[in-house]
Amino acid sequence: MPPKPKRWQIAPRVAPSIIARFSNLPPLIVQILYNRGITTPEQAAAFLTPDALIGNPFQMCGVNEAVERVRRAIRAGEAIAVYGDFDTDGVTATALLVQVLRSLGAHAKPYIPHRVDEGYGLNCEALQQLKDDGVRVVITVDCGVRSLDEVAFGTRLGLDMIITDHHAPTETLPDAFAVIDPKQPQCKYPTKDLSGVGVAFKLAQALLRVNARVPLKNPSPVSEDALLDLVALGTVADLVPLTAENRALVQRGIARLRASERPGIQALIRHAALKPELIDAGHIGFTLAPRLNAAGRLEHALMAYDLLTTIYPDEAEALAQKLEETNRERQRLTSDLTTRARERVAARAETDALLFVTDPEFLEGIVGLIASRLVDEFYRPAIAVHRGETESRGSARSINEFNIVAALDACRDLLVRHGGHAMAAGFTVRNENLPALEERLREIAARQLSPAELAPTLAVDAEVALSEMNWALQKSLEQLAPFGYGNREPIFVSRNVLVREARLVGTEHLKLILSDGQVVWDAIAFRQGSWLGSLPQRIDVAYQLDARTWNGETRLQLNVKDLRPTNDEGRMTKDG
Repeated sequence: MPPKPKRWQIAPRVAPSIIARFSNLPPLIVQILYNRGITTPEQAAAFLTPDALIGNPFQMCGVNEAVERVRRAIRAGEAIAVYGDFDTDGVTATALLVQVLRSLGAHAKPYIPHRVDEGYGLNCEALQQLKDDGVRVVITVDCGVRSLDEVAFGTRLGLDMIITDHHAPTETLPDAFAVIDPKQPQCKYPTKDLSGVGVAFKLAQALLRVNARVPLKNPSPVSEDALLDLVALGTVADLVPLTAENRALVQRGIARLRASERPGIQALIRHAALKPELIDAGHIGFTLAPRLNAAGRLEHALMAYDLLTTIYPDEAEALAQKLEETNRERQRLTSDLTTRARERVAARAETDALLFVTDPEFLEGIVGLIASRLVDEFYRPAIAVHRGETESRGSARSINEFNIVAALDACRDLLVRHGGHAMAAGFTVRNENLPALEERLREIAARQLSPAELAPTLAVDAEVALSEMNWALQKSLEQLAPFGYGNREPIFVSRNVLVREARLVGTEHLKLILSDGQVVWDAIAFRQGSWLGSLPQRIDVAYQLDARTWNGETRLQLNVKDLRPTNDEGRMTKDG
C-alpha cells in the first residue's frame, strides 16, 4: 500500500519586478530566498555572508556579571564546576566551557548528570556533592533557568550559581549570581534562538575578549575559532533554527569540523565512515549527533564528553568504537520498542488528536526516539512514557500545529517537573497523576486539533522542469547551506515525469530512474518502498537536488520526498 499523501504547499511565483532587483542571482535562487522572507539585495547579502550577524556577547544580559565572577574565581584559585546536560547540545557546551576555563588557568571540572539516576537538569544532591568537593562557582549550560528550587538550594549552600541556558524561563527567574539566557524578558540580545552550546559560546567569547585586554594566568588561551566545531555539533543536534547567528556559527563550525584537530572528533568521523571534507549539517544531525547522544541514552554522557575532550588518539579510538557499539544497540532498542508502541496506538491513531503510551519496558533514554517515530508515522503529537515504580518520565514530540511545552505548562499542577520547546519536551510525573495527565493532554489536543485534517505539509519552493536541475544550480544551492530546521533544504516539484525503472533498495527504499523526455535522472525515495507494485508510469514528484559521492565520483541525484500519480484528482491543487 502506498504511503500516506502529504499536502504540497507550492510557493507562488515571485514577481518579475522582484527578480529584477537581484541581477547577480539566478531567478530560481531568488525564488527560494523570497520564500524565506528575503526580499531585498541587502537581506540576500546578509544571508549569503552571515558572519556579520554574529553578535557582541556583552549585549547579552548577565554576561558582564558572569565574566567578573569567573575571573575573580580564577585569580583566587577557586574551583569552578560546569554543570551540563546529557544530550549533544549539553555535552558540547560542557566540553567547550571547560576547555575555555582551563585555557584561562581555571581549576574547572565538568559535571553531567546520569539520565536515569538523576534525570534532566540541576539536582540538589549533585550541588551538595560539588560543594563538599570544594567547588565555589557552578556554571550551568543548557539547563538551569527553570530550576528555581535547585538554584536557590545551591545559593543557600554558598555556591555562586551562574545560569547559562536557552530554554524559555518561567515567569520567575532563578535567584542566581547571574542568568544568561536570551529568552529572559529583559535581554535585548537579537538572536533569541541560540542553542545551549551557542549561549555557552557567547560567555566563552566574552571571557576570551576580556582576557585579550587584561590577561589572567595563562598567556595562550584557546581561540574562539577553535571552539566552533563543538558549536556546530551542538547547534545542529538541538534543532534550533539555522537562521541569523546560528547559521553563521554552524557555517563556520562545519568548516572547522572538516579540519578538526580533536582526536575524538577525528575518530568519530572515521567510525561513522564519513569523509571529513564532505561533512555538512545533515551528517551532523543524522550521523554524528546520534552517536554522541547514544552515550547519554544507554550509558553515561561522560563517555561522549571524554571523546570530545581527549588529547590522546588511542583513547579517542577506543571511545569512538564504544560509542559505535552503543549506537548500534540504541538503534536495535529503538526499533524493537517503537514496534511495541506502534501496536499499542495503531488502533486509535486515525481518530486521536494525540498519542500517549506508557510502558515500564520503555527505556528512559529511548522514549524521545519512540515519540519521534510515532510522530513521523502518524503525524500526531506523541508522548512515550517510561513507567517507574513511583514516578514516571516521559518524552513528547509534536507537529507544527501543536505547542507541546505549552500543553505541558497547562498541566504543571500534575507534574514534578517539565521543560522543553514547542516541538519537543520532557517531564516527570508521579504515577498517581498519570491518568489525569493523559486525559488532560488529550483534551487540550482535541480542542486545538482536528484529527481528520492532520497531514504533513511539504513546503515546495518552485514547480520546475527536470531539465532545470544541473550542476550550476547545485553550486548556487550550496550558497544557501547549511540546511536544517528553520532553513530547510529547497524542494522542487516536476510534473508528468516518466518512471523508466523502479526497484527496492534494502527493505523499504525505492530506487528510481526518471525522465521528462530530455534528461534521465537517478532518484532515491527513502522509506517509500511500499509504492513498488502500484507505481504508475507517469508521476508528479517532489524532490531535493543532492550531490552524492560513490567510489570517489560525485554525481547529482534526486532525493524524492513525495510522489503522486499524475492527474491524481483531489490532491493536485497548488495548496495540496
